[in-house]
Amino acid sequence: MLDGTFSPPCEGESAQIDSPFAQQAGTRKGLYNAFGKRLMDILLVMVSLPVTLPVILLVALWIGKAPFYTQLRIGRGGRTFRLWKLRSMVRDADKVLDSYLAQDPARRKEWDLHQKLDQDPRITRIGHFIRKTSLDELPQLWNVIRGDMSLVGPRPMMVGQQVLYPGTAYYRMRPGLTGSWQVSDRNAVSFSARAQFDEDYCHRLSFAKDIGIILQTVRIVLRATGK
Repeated sequence: MLDGTFSPPCEGESAQIDSPFAQQAGTRKGLYNAFGKRLMDILLVMVSLPVTLPVILLVALWIGKAPFYTQLRIGRGGRTFRLWKLRSMVRDADKVLDSYLAQDPARRKEWDLHQKLDQDPRITRIGHFIRKTSLDELPQLWNVIRGDMSLVGPRPMMVGQQVLYPGTAYYRMRPGLTGSWQVSDRNAVSFSARAQFDEDYCHRLSFAKDIGIILQTVRIVLRATGK
């Protein structure tokens, strides 16, 4: 994608009709990739709304002023979209981060390696809770409905992180609300290592794989181990 070479998409609906992937569209896996994955996304989101929508509204009221925020992320094919989240950080979070990293070389190294911090000064008291319980991610269900994202896929990448990503698999899929990397031991994996998670998922994409990741996600959310 980035070097100008063609990378076959993992999701069949974006493949060219003469591609090897499209020729397998009659198989069970091909049909899921082409149609079933998107259908599952929509059905599961709609079924979840009677529970998730009230939770989103309650958390928004708890946060108070300006409870939602959007941020540009990279989608399939390198297109940008606005990702929705419940606000878990202070205002001017980017400035706070820059100042913090400038004063602490060890934290700068941690950020450069993982693109996240164990002790992040930007996160509010409420933010710590909604991150541990992954409630801050719930507004991304709107991104799933819109087609910007899938329920399962690569972690949505920030625009500035593209130069740190060594692979191409990310650009062949919709980013996901959850995914292989998201349910892994993320603190032990560098940001650049995400490319291998994405490549493996792209090659193994199937209904069974997605359901397995969703079930893992439910267990993680119930344990409230998010960050």
